[in-house]
Amino acid sequence: MPAIRPVLFHWRAKDEVRALSRDVRVKLGTALMALQRGFNLAMPVSRPMPAVRAGVDELRLRGESGHYRVFYYRKSAAGILVLRAFQKKTPETPRTEIELARRRLTEMLNEYEEVGRRT
Repeated sequence: MPAIRPVLFHWRAKDEVRALSRDVRVKLGTALMALQRGFNLAMPVSRPMPAVRAGVDELRLRGESGHYRVFYYRKSAAGILVLRAFQKKTPETPRTEIELARRRLTEMLNEYEEVGRRT
């Protein structure tokens, strides 16, 4: 049985997830658990987000109060990196969300690469 990969949250994404409704957090937890165990998620649950960066995907969650997206990156040796969680209010993902996810991914990759070099 393959090892379960850790899920690592950007410190702001952790707060964003905590602010989601309980039903959305349960769906998110189920999806993250599947990713940890090595399952590949596809539409309608997840889709690639190459506009952020190759290897970034978005979880597509529906709750009682609307639609939500969670950007994550699976290609890090450190684990699954959760970059951003937000309520989707427009048909197209806003450019500001894509840019924010890019910055957060860079921050997290720099952090975990630095830790890897020290160990």
